[in-house]
Amino acid sequence: MSVTSRRRFAAIALASVAVLATGTACGNDSESGDGQITLVVDVFGDQGFGYEDLYKQYESEHPNIKIQERGKGLGLGDYNTRLTQQITAGAGAGDIVALEEGTIVQFYAQADKFVNLADHGANDLKSNFLPWKWEQGVTPDGKVLGLGTDIGSMAICYRTDLFKAANLPTDREQVGALWPTWDEFIATGQKFAAVDKKHKFVDSATNFYNVVLMQTAGAGSGYTYFDKSNQLVVGSNPDVKSAFDLTTKMISAGLSNHLKSFSNEWNAGFKNGSFAAIGCPAWMTGVIKGQAGDSAAGKWDIAKAPGTGGNWGGAFLGVPKASKHPKEAAELAKFLTSAKSQAEAFKKVGNLPSSPQALSDPAVAEATNDYFSNAPVGKIFAAGASELKPVYLGPKNQAVRDAVENALRSVEQGKAADAAWQDAVKNGEAAGK
Repeated sequence: MSVTSRRRFAAIALASVAVLATGTACGNDSESGDGQITLVVDVFGDQGFGYEDLYKQYESEHPNIKIQERGKGLGLGDYNTRLTQQITAGAGAGDIVALEEGTIVQFYAQADKFVNLADHGANDLKSNFLPWKWEQGVTPDGKVLGLGTDIGSMAICYRTDLFKAANLPTDREQVGALWPTWDEFIATGQKFAAVDKKHKFVDSATNFYNVVLMQTAGAGSGYTYFDKSNQLVVGSNPDVKSAFDLTTKMISAGLSNHLKSFSNEWNAGFKNGSFAAIGCPAWMTGVIKGQAGDSAAGKWDIAKAPGTGGNWGGAFLGVPKASKHPKEAAELAKFLTSAKSQAEAFKKVGNLPSSPQALSDPAVAEATNDYFSNAPVGKIFAAGASELKPVYLGPKNQAVRDAVENALRSVEQGKAADAAWQDAVKNGEAAGK
């Protein structure tokens, strides 16, 4: 969930170690003497997946089941490292595990270590998910590895107070009209920077880059670092180079706050109001609210992103074969990914449903968000969700992405863009082998 990636620094590393230390002990040995069983659900991200009330509902309807959630507050990088180790070892993972869109493909090769959810009626639920979302959860040989949770259709979240102080419009329709293209978004940032010498226009180069890349690839090749035959194309895919060049242009204009996404410094940037705008897939609204806090309520709003469409983030729920209760875990996964449950998670943390039924539910389609100046989040995020064009992400997507992002951060630190691109290709190809 998701979102897609959600890493944190030292505090999260310590949390990862703590969870690793306890994972094997408490992951699946979960039956009490009175017949009640505990199902462990592993998630990631600062705000989690918004399932707390759903757990209570499920437990009340299934008195023999107790649900324990792990991982809330854990960044995606640390979470995925832990999960990869657990799945490989065949022990320690939860009964249900979240699989982020950028990493689920790496587990296709280990599908034999996951329950095929088709054996528990998942194929009957196919119409409950957007077609491309369903396909992402299915392995090439037809096993249902995971059921979709959310998707990440994109917008731009911005600080109305900082825009006003920089003599820019604050009305969301007028703001969206400022930037029909990404070049015009950069031009708007330059106008902001000419007036405001204290704040930066955007949070980080890497967030900007990923929003642009996922949109550009969705409208273009349909993939990023690996083509659909899993051939590494980081240096030859024009969509990657186009997004990289646009990002270095933004950096050269002095618009980036040079923050690493999901780091402690990035979190502090929300609290301190140190930047004015951020690429904003639906799940990011929960992150912003959680990090900026109550004092920033009503200072944020949401406008249309430049260009057309684009998806960044989203997740799935899978069941490892190591679970001692695969049937019960599969039933819980089906419940948590139902249209009604997806709508509830949207109301809780802003995660946009991958279910067309949930997207058309008035609770989603007509939703507003008071934290974001009563923005019509249903209209902004859900209206075009069925038109989103998926982007294929290869088996080592995350490793290559890290290499490219590191190259972009070197540009923020003063390295020439051409030299950084050579680093991105060289290190990305090494990471993707």
